[in-house]
Amino acid sequence: MNNNQLKHFKKILESWKNQLIKELDKTILHMKDEATNFPDPNDRATQESEFGLELRARDRERKLLRKINSALGRIEDKSYGYCDQTGDEIGLRRLEARPVATLSLEAQERRELQEKQYRDSDDYYR
Repeated sequence: MNNNQLKHFKKILESWKNQLIKELDKTILHMKDEATNFPDPNDRATQESEFGLELRARDRERKLLRKINSALGRIEDKSYGYCDQTGDEIGLRRLEARPVATLSLEAQERRELQEKQYRDSDDYYR
């Protein structure tokens, strides 16, 4: 991968990271502002349910932030764009679609097939 491509993906990843951080900050402020002790148990349950959904979404975003930071680290050490399993280049189209990808399309398909096979065989005994 050439330097221009690395700069392109670094820009995408940093933009994505900044956007996620802003959303996390908004969530914290929203939850502080909206935290009310409603006298009606139904209202409290609704609020708790909404907060739970929001926290699950933010947890997924936190995990994504870890992947973004990892990808930025790989850009710095020039290992970005290479499959962790095979060492082959990850296609540019795949990286455009999923900039945090660590596996080539073929390696990812093999992993998903193995997961499906193990899950199906495991389900057989339940």
